[in-house]
Amino acid sequence: MFDQLPQNVTPFMDWPMAQIQLFYDDLLARPLTADTIEQWLTDWSRLTMLLGERGARLYVANSQDTTDAAAEKRMFTFLEEIRPVAAALDQQVKQKFLESGLEPVGMERPLSKMRTDAALFRMENLPLFTEEAKLGTHYNKIIGAQTVEWQGQEYTPTQLAPQFNTPDRAVREQIWRRITERQLADRQAINENWGKLFHLRQQIAANAGFSDYRAYAWKAKHRTAYTPEDAQTFLQAIEQVVVPAATRVYQQYQQQLGVDRLRPWDISGDTYLLTFDDKKVFADGAELAQKAAAVLHHVDPELGQRFELMRQENLLDLDNRKGKAPGGYCTNYLVSQRPFIFMNAVGMKNDVRTILHESGHAFHDFEMYPLRYIWQHSIGMEIAEVASMSMELLSFPYLTQEFGGYFDDETVKAYKQNQLEHILLFWPYMAVVDGFQHWVYTSGDAAADPNNCDAAWGDLWDRYMPALDYTGLEDVKVTGWHRKLHIHRAPFYYIEYGLAQVGAVHVWRNALHNQAEAVQRYRQALALGGTHDLPHLYHAAGAKFSFDAAAMSDVVSLLEGQLEGLRD
Repeated sequence: MFDQLPQNVTPFMDWPMAQIQLFYDDLLARPLTADTIEQWLTDWSRLTMLLGERGARLYVANSQDTTDAAAEKRMFTFLEEIRPVAAALDQQVKQKFLESGLEPVGMERPLSKMRTDAALFRMENLPLFTEEAKLGTHYNKIIGAQTVEWQGQEYTPTQLAPQFNTPDRAVREQIWRRITERQLADRQAINENWGKLFHLRQQIAANAGFSDYRAYAWKAKHRTAYTPEDAQTFLQAIEQVVVPAATRVYQQYQQQLGVDRLRPWDISGDTYLLTFDDKKVFADGAELAQKAAAVLHHVDPELGQRFELMRQENLLDLDNRKGKAPGGYCTNYLVSQRPFIFMNAVGMKNDVRTILHESGHAFHDFEMYPLRYIWQHSIGMEIAEVASMSMELLSFPYLTQEFGGYFDDETVKAYKQNQLEHILLFWPYMAVVDGFQHWVYTSGDAAADPNNCDAAWGDLWDRYMPALDYTGLEDVKVTGWHRKLHIHRAPFYYIEYGLAQVGAVHVWRNALHNQAEAVQRYRQALALGGTHDLPHLYHAAGAKFSFDAAAMSDVVSLLEGQLEGLRD
């Protein structure tokens, strides 16, 4: 029967659930033995990939234009009529496989994850997952609709970033206040959406037999290499080792600005220092893609060719525009064996970092395509972010060659300094986000009240980000959790960035000694996909999975040493 399954996703995009179910029925009816297991798994994997690509393409269409009612309807139809039924049938197929006792080569680690997923599965959670996804889409719509007027023109907050990067502090303050005023106008709407999300997640955990959502999420994310207690060790190490280093960076910057205190309009976003160079690095997304392809070709010719393929096949949506969902991501079209990169570029240097970051994710997908079964492609986000963050650093030597007159030797030096400072400034911010989520999901129903969330975020901010002065701006400070989409769209997905940044610095340290060998080990680790545990994957990449105070002292010393050389 599986010879009737489409070879590409296009016809499958319109298949009703009744047609899809026939293939699940076939899998359930077929005998499962040592002789039949490989073909049976291949068929199941193919069906799962088609469903995954269909969902990914619908999500991309919706995030490209959050005002497109037809695109939203198509996605909601999939979420309501296809995904829950397919998930229930998939659970039956999964149970049949697990009960067979068969363990094909290369499926040892995926089988362990599968057993966890089977144990977590609850039919009553399927409609809750659908509602959670819809509420996440509503959050995107709220943020995507935010625009402000500046000098007679309408801008999204992202589009105003180039004008914010000015040495005129009064202008920066005016822009910052204009943006935050607009963001605070949605305070009630985001709070209402949050209340629904929080209660849904609490119910999902309770249905699965967990006392709190953190315990459930830890299992669902297959976090076997570290515990919630280990996460607290990481946050404590950041407070002990990184916060003082970040404070030193802020103090040097404050002296450079010649101000008595750093205000929020003195930094870009939450973790970047301003460079006061408003010259655009590229004219538009097309030029960014062209230059990024050339940089990546220097990192590794084959990786550069793969990015060029994405550029030629229109698998990049890079420019910011009104109605577009916030943020950036790389999703995976598994049947087509193509990644897709989404971001919101406006010509800034930080956009260069973002395209290189998302390219790392894309290369991870490309390296995994030879793996036979979809479950071997299932990776923890910790190693996924090593792939992306390492690519930011591995690209350093080639920026001057490909970004023309802008990235000359001096500006590349400044760019490197800005990126390395960002790493030091990011870990404390990550600790705020992750610490907030630990509080949210282990404090009973306290987080159902947005006032409590504001207070918790504010306390964490003061603890980890003491160098920034929000006096008189407390409403903006305490609602920072409103503007961190991971809290709303991907709960408990943030510590991965912090852990991965440690691994990426290890990969970069190797590259400082031997770039070609570091890139080779990096690629070898990505090609393993999800077939090994996290410490093994880190080791394969030339990194160490460690995050206590000693480990953080090691990476901070490297970063501060490199920064000292760049500042000379």
